[in-house]
Amino acid sequence: MRRVTRFLFKALLGFIGLSLALVLLFKFVPVPVTATMVMDGNGITKDWESLSNIDRNMVRAVIASEDGKFCSHDGFDREAIEKAIENNSRGGRIKGGSTISQQTAKNVFLWQGGGYFRKGLEAYFTVLIEKIWGKRRIMEVYLNVAETGIGTYGVEAGAHRYFGKSAASLTPLEAGRMAAALPLPKQRSVKNPTGWLRRHGNSIAARVGVVRRDGLDSCIYE
Repeated sequence: MRRVTRFLFKALLGFIGLSLALVLLFKFVPVPVTATMVMDGNGITKDWESLSNIDRNMVRAVIASEDGKFCSHDGFDREAIEKAIENNSRGGRIKGGSTISQQTAKNVFLWQGGGYFRKGLEAYFTVLIEKIWGKRRIMEVYLNVAETGIGTYGVEAGAHRYFGKSAASLTPLEAGRMAAALPLPKQRSVKNPTGWLRRHGNSIAARVGVVRRDGLDSCIYE
């Protein structure tokens, strides 16, 4: 029993050391690949771009669409989590609980899918990147590793795929439509959306101005 305990203790220390090393490394170095990319049978098209070369419309669009409290929370939107738990207790589908920070932690260090174990690791890495990376770096990494289409990762590759140009010059409507497709990039059309998806993208584009006006991106553009 003592040997098992010693082994588990060493394994835990090793995991903590490795995770800290990776988080520190990726604070400065572009993330080369993620588990999601490796497991994607459609190949990988990506092009890392610094946040300074990504249009502010894109940053504001994902804040408007994914996480309006990005600049004010510590990585977790407790109100959204409480609503998700309440919804789940009624047998409904959980949605809207994950912040951009949580999604970034999952995309970079973990795998897709649910389960309490993975969610626990996600929370652990979320705390680390909030403390070590800061908001601007979290947003930069998120916009570079998020799946934006079939076999396509990052908004730079997505902008070239859908609009034939760099992410440095996206209009609010283009950014809104890309943000609208982020939750289900393999299923949602960006270039020619119809019905609800088109209206959703237009709504996000309209809220880009609200994000700018209300300073909801102030932690990124001070």
